[in-house]
Amino acid sequence: MDQTREPIRYDPTGAFLDATGISRQQLDDLTPALAAAWQEVTVTDVDLLNGGTPIPVAKDPLDAAFYQLPERLRQDYDARGTASELGKILAAADRLARAVDRVVVLGIGGSYMGARALMDACCHPYYNELPRDLRGKRPRVYFEGNNVDNDAANGLRDLLGAGARADTPDDQWAIVVISKSGGTIETAVAFRQLLTLLREAVDGDSKRLGRLIVPVTGNEGKLRDLAAALDCLDQFSVPHGVGGRFSVLSPVGLLPAAILGLNVVKLLDGAMAMNEHFRSAPVADNVVLQYVGVSHLLETQRGATIRVLSAWSKALESVGLWYDQLLAESLGKQNKGATPITAVNTRDLHSRAQQHQEGRFDKLHTNLIVDQWRTPPLEIGSSPLNQDDLNQIAGKTLPDLMDAAIEGTNQAYREGGRPTANLHLPAVDEYHLGQFFQMMMLATVVEGRLIGVNPYGQPGVQLYKHKMKEKLGMRDS
Repeated sequence: MDQTREPIRYDPTGAFLDATGISRQQLDDLTPALAAAWQEVTVTDVDLLNGGTPIPVAKDPLDAAFYQLPERLRQDYDARGTASELGKILAAADRLARAVDRVVVLGIGGSYMGARALMDACCHPYYNELPRDLRGKRPRVYFEGNNVDNDAANGLRDLLGAGARADTPDDQWAIVVISKSGGTIETAVAFRQLLTLLREAVDGDSKRLGRLIVPVTGNEGKLRDLAAALDCLDQFSVPHGVGGRFSVLSPVGLLPAAILGLNVVKLLDGAMAMNEHFRSAPVADNVVLQYVGVSHLLETQRGATIRVLSAWSKALESVGLWYDQLLAESLGKQNKGATPITAVNTRDLHSRAQQHQEGRFDKLHTNLIVDQWRTPPLEIGSSPLNQDDLNQIAGKTLPDLMDAAIEGTNQAYREGGRPTANLHLPAVDEYHLGQFFQMMMLATVVEGRLIGVNPYGQPGVQLYKHKMKEKLGMRDS
């Protein structure tokens, strides 16, 4: 097998516990329900998206287009090359890379979390601190428009030169603004403020300004109208039927990833591989359905309403936060839905493990494990100063220590009756992250079908937006 294209593996052995977990028989008994949910996602959702008759659980919005999006983008790219949407994304990213040294990505929720996850996972851990040559001559990337934090906003303005004139690529910067409606206040406010700053940096040159702003938005709306007024050279659309938290494999995530120089074709290839597996693998071998089945049974049978995604790599923390949003906004409805938590180990073993080991029996721990590290193993090393008593493991490497920590933690949790499962990511790269993103989006939609919740839309979030605007004296348009 091509080592660069191994499938994600899911091992729920640690969840099979007599007193506090589930049994293999229970999981097998859930097969008909999982198969029915699979049928609804692979057939019903697609039919509804194409104008079929809705069923009660599939009320609008039905943002099911994420499912077939990787194939559509990839096939279009293969057929039309530079004229395709992906071809245009790559061209715009390369144009910005040549023109600027910094790009600010504005967006909130699903409009930035996928892109942030890709950057943190696939780029050098200190990417923005590296000189341009070591960044592959790609721009530094910063994320804003995801809060209304006054100090953070001022800090970014300082970093961007506070409106100082920018005449060369070394001091020039650009804005990628992402908002499907253009009406999300955090992003809109940040865009207005940075637009003023960028206009000053280009000395009011409207043509240059339009080349340094790239919007990703709906086919109509406030941001689309503003982009037209600015005469932006490049503009991209959030596809119809793709909601924010399901948009990582659309221009929302692909454009920032391409700006960073990541291989977005491999990202889509990974997602396509997961789609094929999801469509063809039987329930017992289907990682999406097994993941859903174990999670669902532990929640309904054992009260494991908290799902801890334990990422055993710092690079995967933002990936976990992306999943937190996906699960929380999709299934947190009708007094249902598990509460997601991201932990990064071994770091968080020194802050949360006590509660996880001896606290309430309300958690499922899913370990997100990296099988192959990108860099050579770093040895502990021997030292004549052995006051730390580490010479006894001098021949070990950091991956050896990580493996021992994973095995030791799983053993401790098992002995304490704490259900665990292992999700193996063969490598932290675009292909395997494409698999992971698609797996989790499919799993979330399947579970929504299983529990009778529409996984699309976020009415609770809309309520906070309405109340916020009410307090500000704004019209809720």
